[in-house]
Amino acid sequence: MLNIPWQAPEQAMRILSADIGGTNTRLAVFEVERGKPWKTLDQQVYPSASSDSLEKILHTFQERNGLQCTLASIGLAGPVRGRKSRTTNLPWLVDAAALEKEMGYQACYLMNDLEANAYGIAALPAEDIYVLSAGEPDPEGNACIIAAGTGLGEAGMYWDGKSHRPFASEGGHASFGPSDELQWHLLQFLQRRFGHVSWERVVSGPGLVNVYEFLLDHHRAPRPEWLHEEIIQGKAAASVSKNALAEADEISVEALDLFIRLYGAEAGNHGLKLMATAGVYVGGGIAPKILERIKHGGFLHAMGSKGRMSALVEKMPVYVIRNDQTALMGPVVYALTQS
Repeated sequence: MLNIPWQAPEQAMRILSADIGGTNTRLAVFEVERGKPWKTLDQQVYPSASSDSLEKILHTFQERNGLQCTLASIGLAGPVRGRKSRTTNLPWLVDAAALEKEMGYQACYLMNDLEANAYGIAALPAEDIYVLSAGEPDPEGNACIIAAGTGLGEAGMYWDGKSHRPFASEGGHASFGPSDELQWHLLQFLQRRFGHVSWERVVSGPGLVNVYEFLLDHHRAPRPEWLHEEIIQGKAAASVSKNALAEADEISVEALDLFIRLYGAEAGNHGLKLMATAGVYVGGGIAPKILERIKHGGFLHAMGSKGRMSALVEKMPVYVIRNDQTALMGPVVYALTQS
């Protein structure tokens, strides 16, 4: 497991934690104190599109609970530069210095959401992590995390000689590379729609829908009546997944199985690039929901199919994170390592 040292303060401290995604903004106030379990004083989920700024959501949240926090720590989907971030799937500019001034925080920390997830692993009990492949772990090797949700996030954890240090990446936006004839057709289908095709276009909630629509076109199958309405409501990915798990629709089953192979292939790419001999962690909201299907083997087979490097990748342990609070716990761990 990862070695990320952190320590709670001697006196109780309130920390606001935020996990900002393209669909939802999750907020929580944690009270942390050395030697005691964390207390969740309040937690709320807001639709990200319901506001034109994070500040408005933070004010609404604080008015709801009346809790003033010493620190704020925010994980968000997008690159962070100079304590600022323009979120990838939202029209927001998040500025840590401006939030400190407006909200009264002593310090506000910003980090990529997958970097936050990486820090969160350090706070998880063993039962929250499912071992998909035990591999041959090197505790002093690098590790990585990949997580499909509204988008595709990737981050790394390098070994500095004493501990693991998480760092951000935007690898989910790297160009998608097909590995067989069917995937070449998928690439061509998506190029006509998007131009540039990133891994996020095929490994994410919207990516699963893209794969499903490609297979409808590829098989010349009629477009189901439910699909258009589910896309409008933002539920298409969940419907495809539900139909596949219930084996209620052949195209849905094929789409989910292809999605899982693509997910595994990119997990292997990510692990190989970072030499993640300490482990490849699979996070996000999708993997735990389809874990039984992932266990069938398509994920690991695609992950390990790396030609001359297959033996190296196959020895990398693979873990699935089952705690949906990891992205909220991580910013707290990060704040404690900084303060």
